[in-house]
Amino acid sequence: MEELLELRKSITCGDYAKALSIVDELEAMSKEDKLDKIYSYAIILLLHLIKQDAEQRTTKSWDVSIKNSVERINRTNKRRKSGGYYAKKEELLEIIEDAVNPALRNASLEAFEGSCSEQELLEIIDLDSIKTKALEMLDY
Repeated sequence: MEELLELRKSITCGDYAKALSIVDELEAMSKEDKLDKIYSYAIILLLHLIKQDAEQRTTKSWDVSIKNSVERINRTNKRRKSGGYYAKKEELLEIIEDAVNPALRNASLEAFEGSCSEQELLEIIDLDSIKTKALEMLDY
């Protein structure tokens, strides 16, 4: 909110260079917020893809969670007015890479009723295939 007040003041005073700088800052803050949301949903998406791969089965709940996560990522990533996306393929891949460790940690608590460590899960699953599958499910 402080930034908006500062923006108004800059425009009113005719300090357009400062106003544009504030607009750039607001734009960066908005994009960072979108990327943080995508990251959170990517953890959930990967969690369930890891469990599916590890246990070689699925449940309706996992399927719904995967679909919901994909829908939320795609919705958050879509620029509604200007079109396009906040995160392109390369950025989405980076987000997926960053989300792997928390997803794996959570999956170790849930897959096989929590009996596998993260390392044991890594030995069971095909992590590259899971990351590729997750990326293929997303719009970019």
